[in-house]
Amino acid sequence: MTFYAKKFSELSAGEIYEILKARADVFIIEQNINYQDMDDVDYDSLHCFLSDGGSVAAYLRAYGAGDGAVKLGRVLTRPHGRGLGRTLMERSIPAVAEATGCRRIVLDAQKYAVGFYEKFGFRVVSGEFLEEGIVHVAMAADI
Repeated sequence: MTFYAKKFSELSAGEIYEILKARADVFIIEQNINYQDMDDVDYDSLHCFLSDGGSVAAYLRAYGAGDGAVKLGRVLTRPHGRGLGRTLMERSIPAVAEATGCRRIVLDAQKYAVGFYEKFGFRVVSGEFLEEGIVHVAMAADI
């Protein structure tokens, strides 16, 4: 399993394809979310992912959120339950901090995943809200 942290312009066509395929597998097919995944945010994001034989096994993107913070989004693992999320976060947080110089990372977590993100120093900073029909909370971590 190899970790990568790349700007959009550094991604190969194959990497972009595998990232979009992984996002579709998890969010559109598995979670049945009907949304426009390709939202132009990718162009200004740092793409962090674990690759296993060319296939994306874990992924997130990081982009500016204002006030010097960076937002993580599209966080996924496949298959689930193998510790890939932990590895992704352990590798991505320092990579995002180094690439952006940020001191704060924010994200919108699906409610069931709050405990997972708390292990990396994130804390809930909002009440519950619906995003694409799924209950979320905003979380933040100072790094």
